[in-house]
Order: sequence, then C-alpha cells, then structure tokens
Amino acid sequence: MKKTMVLGATPDSSRYAYLAANSLTRHGHEIINVGIKQGVVAGVPIQKPDEIHADVDTLTLYVGPSNQRPLYDYILETNPKRIIFNPGTENMELEAMAQKQGIETVHGCTLVMLSIGAY
Repeated sequence: MKKTMVLGATPDSSRYAYLAANSLTRHGHEIINVGIKQGVVAGVPIQKPDEIHADVDTLTLYVGPSNQRPLYDYILETNPKRIIFNPGTENMELEAMAQKQGIETVHGCTLVMLSIGAY
C-alpha cells in the first residue's frame, strides 16, 4: 500500500479531493490530508502545510496551478516518489522542478487510477 498525501484536502463532500481521500482509504492506502480547510476526511484530520512528511510515496494534487507556487518548497521537501497531477492541477514549472529532483510525475486522475487498479 502506498502512503499518500492528499494535498488540497477538504471536508466538502462534493470535491474530488474528498472523494479521493475516501477511495484511497477504502483501497487500503494510508493517507495524510493537507489543506487550508479544517475538518476530518476519511477519519483523518486535515493538517496545514507546515509539517514535512518524509515517508510519502505519492502526493496527489488537488490545488490549482494559481495556488501552487507558495507550496513548491513544501511539496519538494516532502520529496514523494511521485506526484499525481489530477485534472486541472497541471503545472509544467512544478513538474520540471519535481523531475529534476527525481520525483516521478503523472498526469492522471487518482479516482480513475484506483478504480482500474492502476494506482
């Protein structure tokens, strides 16, 4: 199982980040919820992007490109094995920075990847 950070976590049940967090836990993955909203998703509290988690396999991104720049250092210091750029989060600048650091980048949808067994 892949320890996954849901960056852009929200307690709003209509958002894809919320659906992904729940699907990840249903599929047996440990999650870390990180976002600016307060709350609990899939039984896991949402943390502010302050604490660096060094043992993250996958960071699934649910923050739009216009709000990502302040998170660059946090994302790169977390140093996940891969970053999934979910639809609407694609950012060539961040992708290049991650690849330069040896982080795999994927353009995909976490929900679809989980549903077809390609996560």
